[in-house]
Amino acid sequence: MRWIALLTAALTGLWAGILTPVQVLLPQQVEALDAASKVTNLGLVHAVGAAVAIVANPLFGALSDRTRGRFGRRHPWTVVGVVVGALSLGFLSGQTTLAGVIVGWILVEASLNAVLAALTASLPDRVPVSQRGVVSAWSGIAQPLGPLVGLVLASFVLVSTSLGYLGLAVVLVVFTLPFVLFTPDAVLTSRPPFSWSSFFAGFWVSPRRYPDFAWAWGTRFLVQLANAFILLYLYYFLQDAVGYADPSQGVFVLTGCYVVTLILSAMVTGVLSDRSGGRRKIFVLWSGVVMTVAAMLIALWPSWPVAIASALILGLGYGAYQAVDLALITQVLPAAENRAKDLGVINIANAAPQVLAPAIAAPVITYLGGYTTLYLLTGLVALLGCIFVYRIKSVP
Repeated sequence: MRWIALLTAALTGLWAGILTPVQVLLPQQVEALDAASKVTNLGLVHAVGAAVAIVANPLFGALSDRTRGRFGRRHPWTVVGVVVGALSLGFLSGQTTLAGVIVGWILVEASLNAVLAALTASLPDRVPVSQRGVVSAWSGIAQPLGPLVGLVLASFVLVSTSLGYLGLAVVLVVFTLPFVLFTPDAVLTSRPPFSWSSFFAGFWVSPRRYPDFAWAWGTRFLVQLANAFILLYLYYFLQDAVGYADPSQGVFVLTGCYVVTLILSAMVTGVLSDRSGGRRKIFVLWSGVVMTVAAMLIALWPSWPVAIASALILGLGYGAYQAVDLALITQVLPAAENRAKDLGVINIANAAPQVLAPAIAAPVITYLGGYTTLYLLTGLVALLGCIFVYRIKSVP
């Protein structure tokens, strides 16, 4: 139980460092630079950073798969990533040009994706399949809990954008390093062969040879694309469509509502999934239906009361998805010796939507019906992603 608690804390600190800037700090910083072009400029920042994450996550995963030393193969990358990530957040706090913001966000994405690759691989390294639903649920809770912690700092304690970044750097270190200090890490006795050509070829996992892996990737990609549509422009949605007076505090309130129902849903679903003999797909399907309902509500009735209701419903759906997603994915990995690299390829399904979402969302918001069209599209994408899970054959 201590291992689970420390992993959850580490992931909470990590997601605070990644998602709090996405939800509040970057929108504030970009708007202060050029309010008229804020939607386009924010999309550019996210797209470039996510493109870096697409390469960084499997790269650092592959390196950790092959790291030998008495400190283990995952922990060294966690330490290096946390230190560089904290320094990068400090650098980002002082940027006053769009180019500076882009460079700072590139550094944050690269370093924190090294941490993400190492922490994610620890689950299949150390947790048996029969217990992965519960551990996956706790890991899933960390993703919304992290930005909630960050939003408390950014909205109520350190009320300036620059101080918010510095506070996140502290949270990242304090929450993450105890996992390294107080949990064991497997020591690699023999290093698997490595070549750059094989590594880059490994970005392609043949759908013909590993169809379940491919369908799991597609499911996560679409669900995360829907999630990106909601998160990337939530601050501007509250500001421009709902007319909420303090959008940063509005994001905090909605995130708080979302986290409460997500935790309840994730814990119940994780236990039920493990007790059902490892059935995962039915929970993914119903999570997609619930997320679609939440997106449709806010699309058709963009008001503050409906936004709160949608956040509560979305938490129920996404919590169920998070509870079983990682457990399901770890059961379809092609090879144990390349776990971190293969999970890195899976995590491209987290990063790639961050590139694609701004390219779709910015013109939709500007020219194709605004936030109503965007959130209708969000619901359809989430539902389609969760239907894809039924093409996976090796997991019930």
